[in-house]
Amino acid sequence: MAPDVSLWPLLGVAVIIAGFVLRFNPMIVVIAAAVTTAVIAKYDISGTLAAIGTGFLKTRNLTLAIILPLATIGLLERHGLRQHAQAWIQRFRNATTGQLLIVYLAVRELFAAVGLTGLGGHVQMVRPLIAPMAEGAAEARHGPLPDRIRYKLRALAAATDNVGLFFGEDIFVAFGAIVLINTFLHEAGINVDPLKVAFWGLPTAGAAFVIHAFRLWRLDSALAREMHEAPVAETPAPVAQVEQGQQGASA
Repeated sequence: MAPDVSLWPLLGVAVIIAGFVLRFNPMIVVIAAAVTTAVIAKYDISGTLAAIGTGFLKTRNLTLAIILPLATIGLLERHGLRQHAQAWIQRFRNATTGQLLIVYLAVRELFAAVGLTGLGGHVQMVRPLIAPMAEGAAEARHGPLPDRIRYKLRALAAATDNVGLFFGEDIFVAFGAIVLINTFLHEAGINVDPLKVAFWGLPTAGAAFVIHAFRLWRLDSALAREMHEAPVAETPAPVAQVEQGQQGASA
């Protein structure tokens, strides 16, 4: 029989969940979870601190790789990158929001298929460029957008990036998922060429592109319909009735 395994050290996971739900500082939450797990598992304090320090030293270069692009993008946004992208797309009167997002979906999926997953992303591409351009294309055709539609376009821009990356990178032979599948099958006694595993990701990627591109193609007509109905929907019936009652009383 296998020896009994104590599950009490998993309380560290509960500490992380509770900390994020209560919106505490992530650094404090992670440290508190590590200390909680170490105490319950009866791990000595010096070893816990040494493990935290070792992890920090191993990932400090990763922190710089994340912070530097964020600072660059922040400076560009401060100097009007979003506004310039929005104004630039508005010059193309024939460009629509759906067409723009379909082109980005194709580019994102193709680049991810050859391993260039860094050429895109929510922070470095969607927020400063793609979302403002989608909003600008919609405003050029329909005028000022209500917040509800503006947030919907931002969500669709982020979703387009997700679909292109997720299904595109499955075609890249050196992607982690391909390596994991190949290793798992090899340990099970099944030898499969990684190129064949990546090749069979093509039907899924193609289907994902067609389905999401069809949704984006329908977006333009849906935007026109929503913008046509927006003024009526934004005027509640009770308010109109109250105004009519007040006018009748004053007469």
